[in-house]
Amino acid sequence: MGQERLDNANPVLFDSKPRHRPVTGTERDESVEDPIDSWEIFDLIRDINDPEHPYTLEQLNVVQEELIKVFIDEEETFVKVNFTPTIPHCSMATLIGLAIRVKLLRCLHPKVKVAVSITPGSHSTEESINRQLADKVWG
Repeated sequence: MGQERLDNANPVLFDSKPRHRPVTGTERDESVEDPIDSWEIFDLIRDINDPEHPYTLEQLNVVQEELIKVFIDEEETFVKVNFTPTIPHCSMATLIGLAIRVKLLRCLHPKVKVAVSITPGSHSTEESINRQLADKVWG
């Protein structure tokens, strides 16, 4: 059998963030609506497995809480996730983006709008991949 060629044979691994964050008094109060925030979104996608390695997207630093934005107004909630492939020519970038999107669509309320894109400057074909991912934005 032929040897499978990996895009990134030796990825750098990063420490995982703590699982729990401090909870405020209003978050404990069931009568107060708790809006979605970047930490909650990060917690949903951090354990997605990389398609090429036996590691999570968090361990590979592909997803980071700092690259997640949540916009909330009276009309809608919009979640924007940027992700950073481990190498600039990662052939799995589109698949990773779609995996993030599907995970969020399955976990969030159907009215929440989700956009996923590559972190600017982190991939050689980011415009093409972002166009592919944007075709799926409102689906």
